[in-house]
Amino acid sequence: MKDRRRARELAAEFIQKGDPTGWFEALYREAEEGKSTVPWVDYHPTPPLVGFWILHPQETTGKSALVVGSGFGDDAEQLAAWGFRVTAFDISETAIRASRKRFPHSTVEYHAANLLAPPPHWRGQFDFVFEANTLQVLPASLRQPATKNIASFLPPGGLLLVVARGREPSDPEGQMPWPLTRSEISAFAVHGLEELLFDIIPDLDEPGVRRFRALFRLP
Repeated sequence: MKDRRRARELAAEFIQKGDPTGWFEALYREAEEGKSTVPWVDYHPTPPLVGFWILHPQETTGKSALVVGSGFGDDAEQLAAWGFRVTAFDISETAIRASRKRFPHSTVEYHAANLLAPPPHWRGQFDFVFEANTLQVLPASLRQPATKNIASFLPPGGLLLVVARGREPSDPEGQMPWPLTRSEISAFAVHGLEELLFDIIPDLDEPGVRRFRALFRLP
């Protein structure tokens, strides 16, 4: 079981003082100093992404991909290995610096950027967008604008793959990371996307935890 106590302490502290995303940089900085760990960092690509690719391989020649909340870069590097031109971003400058250090010869373009205020020129620019576990660490009030911005990165025909912890509407929200309901995942349809796939995946590392995986397309 991963230790999320420090991450939860920082999240609560920064949310209370009106800076609901400031704790990410604080946590990564503490991890860099050896004072804490980042609970979602596994140093390998997200298994539901790899599993999706095995079942539904995509054409990547000449295609661009964007990784939302890229952490230490494992998903971005995997997408690049599959042939995409990859851009990856994280709100934490420390995380981005660590990614560049881990992969000094990478073709991935790493950027420090805020999902709630992304660079305007990214709108409609990426054929494949991957979002895993970012929405679930944002307070509920920020998920709608975050969802809208993620959807905006796609051009017509572009695909979005979303992975998140899942729960039933009747289940308690619990502690951060806050599992999402099916309706929260399906909210991408509000922004013009059509749902192509939805499945529920058991988490092999944490028994009892379910992952929702959904694929969307912008017509």
